[in-house]
Amino acid sequence: MSMKRTIALLAGFMCIMSFTACGDSNSSEELSENSVTEITEPQTTSEISENKSESPENSEDSLTENADGKTLVVYYSASGYTEKVAEYIADETSGDLFEIEPVNVYSDDDLDWTNHDSRVCYEHENPESRNVELVSIEVADWDSYDTVFIGYPIWWGEAAWVVDNFVKGNDFTDKTVIPFCTSSSSGLGESGKLLADMAGSGNWIDGERFQSGVAEDDVKAWVNSLGM
Repeated sequence: MSMKRTIALLAGFMCIMSFTACGDSNSSEELSENSVTEITEPQTTSEISENKSESPENSEDSLTENADGKTLVVYYSASGYTEKVAEYIADETSGDLFEIEPVNVYSDDDLDWTNHDSRVCYEHENPESRNVELVSIEVADWDSYDTVFIGYPIWWGEAAWVVDNFVKGNDFTDKTVIPFCTSSSSGLGESGKLLADMAGSGNWIDGERFQSGVAEDDVKAWVNSLGM
């Protein structure tokens, strides 16, 4: 084989290898872009709706199944707003009311979150002091209730810890539990999930946050949207 032919063959081989390498590089880039697109592309409204309907936390199946069962509306109200919402829910569902009452009632001064020395500020900063003694956690005929609403104000982004001992002290097995809260600005956040973890039983579904002083019609519209 002549030297010129050998050189020509080598040059051709190197060109082919160079082209192949470029092709692999482009393929990797496309895969990377596709992967990012798949991860970050927002879901359509219909896809979100389908996912919610398949999620146990958002499913209305349990509410439909419990439509003929008894409903209990449990609440703690520091300033009266949560109590009013609880009454609206009980009226719309023909449910019974149960008020969570601390033995040592929180006074207006206790609830003054702007005062660093107030009771709520101290309890917020010292979680070990949040074991609030309650008048009672026992609900008459508890086992007869299939659906339980639990209402509370939001304190520092979480459920007012006054409700904790009620949640810990009752068995929510086979019950659908629906949290609701009132606040002037804070959302529901993870308060419902944290209570569900605390309870360790029950089918806890997504709840709702209401503005302090919410209209009765708005509360009842939400209740009806649950399919009860």
